[in-house]
Amino acid sequence: MALTLYTNPMSRGRIARWMLEEIGQPYETIVLDYGPAMQTPDYLAINPMGKVPVLVHDGRVVSECAAICAYLADAFPQAGLLPDDRSAYFRWLFFAAGPLEAAVTNKAVGLEAPAERRQMLGYGNYDLACKALDFAVSQAPFIAGDSFSAADVYVGSQVGWGLQFGTLPETEALARYWARIKDRPARLKADAADNALVPKE
Repeated sequence: MALTLYTNPMSRGRIARWMLEEIGQPYETIVLDYGPAMQTPDYLAINPMGKVPVLVHDGRVVSECAAICAYLADAFPQAGLLPDDRSAYFRWLFFAAGPLEAAVTNKAVGLEAPAERRQMLGYGNYDLACKALDFAVSQAPFIAGDSFSAADVYVGSQVGWGLQFGTLPETEALARYWARIKDRPARLKADAADNALVPKE
């Protein structure tokens, strides 16, 4: 089985690498610089969006971080990253990939819908999305229950990034949740690998 990760250390590819380290399978890393390297015909044939990360598994292409996390958990069930009850797992994995990321990104770039049009947005407004996230991490030790799952890789990455860079409010619930998962060996190993690839100034 061949696993190849197309990534850049300054990208969401860090999420995919964390997930790869969690499953414990060997993989190849191909680092692409931003700009022309992501716009070549060969790469656009893999990902027409011209962005990273992309995972290729025995010729099968998976893009989008939440999809990569879900795919790898399913492809390698021996890693134990799929909960028995998938309701909260799917609910919060896709909440974080959809409404939450849209709310955080729009706020970061200064986009806010007028109050009368908020119902057109999947997240309503930033405060509502953040309250939902706070609720999600308050229900159990992990996002899908009592055990760590692939959804925690994705949701946890969003939380860790948000707390580090101030794009999420630093609530007690979010801080506790991040503290429970930030020192996982797979995350630390992935983080070290990406940090080593960051160009030195």
